[in-house]
Amino acid sequence: MCGEGDEAQDDCGSREEWTLLFWTSVAVVVPVIITLWCSAQRSKRKSHMKDFFRKSKHGWHYTDLFNKPTYCCVCSQHILQGAFCDCCGVCADEQCLRRADRSLSCKEIMAPSSPEGAMEHRWVRGNVPLASYCAVCKQQCGTQCVWCQTTVHDDCMESLTDGDVCDLGEFHNLIIPPHYLYRVNKLRRRHPDEYSKLGSSCGSGWTPVLVLANTRSGNNMGEVLLGEFRTLLNPVQVFDLSQLTPSKALQLCTLLPPGSVQVLVCGGDGTVGWVLDAIDAMKLKGQDQFIPRVTILPLGTGNDLSNTLGWGAGYAGEIPVEQVLPVLILMTGTPQVLSMNNYFSVGPDALMALSFHAHREKTPSFFSSRIINKAVYFLYGTRDCLVQECKDLDKRIELELDGERVELPSLEGIIVCNIGYWGGGCRLWEGMGDEPCPPTRLDDGLLEVVGVFGSFHCAQIQVKLANPVRLGQAHTVRLVLKSSTMPMQVDGEPWAQGPCTITITHKTQAFMLYHSAEQTDDDDDETSASETESPTPHDSPRAPGPASARA
Repeated sequence: MCGEGDEAQDDCGSREEWTLLFWTSVAVVVPVIITLWCSAQRSKRKSHMKDFFRKSKHGWHYTDLFNKPTYCCVCSQHILQGAFCDCCGVCADEQCLRRADRSLSCKEIMAPSSPEGAMEHRWVRGNVPLASYCAVCKQQCGTQCVWCQTTVHDDCMESLTDGDVCDLGEFHNLIIPPHYLYRVNKLRRRHPDEYSKLGSSCGSGWTPVLVLANTRSGNNMGEVLLGEFRTLLNPVQVFDLSQLTPSKALQLCTLLPPGSVQVLVCGGDGTVGWVLDAIDAMKLKGQDQFIPRVTILPLGTGNDLSNTLGWGAGYAGEIPVEQVLPVLILMTGTPQVLSMNNYFSVGPDALMALSFHAHREKTPSFFSSRIINKAVYFLYGTRDCLVQECKDLDKRIELELDGERVELPSLEGIIVCNIGYWGGGCRLWEGMGDEPCPPTRLDDGLLEVVGVFGSFHCAQIQVKLANPVRLGQAHTVRLVLKSSTMPMQVDGEPWAQGPCTITITHKTQAFMLYHSAEQTDDDDDETSASETESPTPHDSPRAPGPASARA
């Protein structure tokens, strides 16, 4: 009897163990299965969304979490998860998305005007900027025109001064109206004179702007800026350079009145150089009369050309886009040939740029801010201080300035500058400013050539603790790399170069706008007195001419 009791007790314990094991397995496996199922459904949903967005006329962007209180333009309910159009501002949750796509039209980039020649408002309800007031009763409201940005109550629309006529608002001089492109498309004869006649209907001060943004520059703000500019302008004016090359984007200039177009380049020195190369290609095609004026919104890491032209050392969203646009309104086997707008270098700074470039290509998501980028540059510079990969440069390179051989000291790097700034805001030619040196100008056609003793010397120059080795100024610079492979860069675009001969000389010029701060009457008097004492300015407001580097 005792043995039977023990067996029953063992059977009971075994059943309890199996029961515990079963429920433990269920507790582990079921959440895994649910997670996998949700992941599969999410992937399937995203695939359907992507296909839906591709066919839609809206510029939809899906988000799992809106970063501010957002309401659906269809059901007027608060939403956390859904999609928004970065062209017209329409927002919708997943359930209302298809209905919103059918019933709410987006901005039309090309459309006929009304019989009276006027353009009608395009209203979108909800999600207007904070503190938006009705243009009629001056009370807070929630309906906005996507073109002129006017806000008004539904009940007050009939009381608007101009009725349903949209004047494109504050930025009408920068916007390409849909009716202009519609009329251009109807032209039988495509000629600049015809474009000028059509442009006269857009106002006497009409200077349309094209926005070219590089979404991979610097702190990765390009994507956000593209959406903000599409909201304020005609979406056809805004180009993502990761999807369309500058050469193709600038062809829109050939459909606009000659000499009226401005181009805003959102990116770093490399992006600006890319756009200037495309402008140079327009000249080769005989499109000189359509060449635009270029301005810069600096998003890169160095931004030396932007700094030289007075547009600042970097943009991080500290001022809204609505304040950027008014500035534009106020301003209006064979040899390989590269265009150099800012500077060329061989040595430690090119090595740092090459290492940085290789690392960014592998892990682009890591380089999400300008501070991180500069920190990585610092790490590579510190490593080179110990390794000194570019030592004995004077034994590997011969330098000629305007045909005269220059004896090199024991250097690790040579930098050829076409502008005043280098290395993210350093006036390289001046150094500490404690030694007399020939003045530099942007329009004299001269290149400044300096040498550095290594990465540590570069860092000392940037914080004004040392002077560069000034090798001279010249119209033509010739470098002969006799042996081995050396890191080189042009305007922040690095590569490893084997034995070659490099000739740098003036190539052409581009129209660039120079930003000067506002002055008071007292400042004007002081400036006039200063100009009387020193008739040779250190920097000219005229644009530098790009140089041609043949390798």
